[in-house]
Amino acid sequence: MTLTVRVVAPDKTVWDSEAEEVIIPSTTGQLGILTGHAPLLSALDIGVMRVRAGKEWMPIALMGGFAEVDNNELTILVNGAERGDTIDREAARTAFNQAQERLNQVENSENRQEKIQATQAWKKARARFQAAGGMV
Repeated sequence: MTLTVRVVAPDKTVWDSEAEEVIIPSTTGQLGILTGHAPLLSALDIGVMRVRAGKEWMPIALMGGFAEVDNNELTILVNGAERGDTIDREAARTAFNQAQERLNQVENSENRQEKIQATQAWKKARARFQAAGGMV
């Protein structure tokens, strides 16, 4: 048995295929989805989703959204998403390092909004770098 998995971003459908197993970054931690999973609605954090189709795992960087599981169908609606095999690893590494530097700069800042923006940019850069195969 397999799951039907759809990952839909505002500008494109990133994944629409069958899978045996999926791991998603929910706001409360990593969540594994297998065939026969109970119905579920979950908020998603910025992070890497992993889809196993056959013996291969496909990482997909998610930029937050929602996931719904019902009747062996997993529908993921996200603000943005990129398959790991379409991300330039070196460009992602550079963006991650820059985001890390920016986060370190604002760490002791009194400006709360600046800290939140730097943290969000760092999470997005980290997710893209991890999905591209970089270790963080």
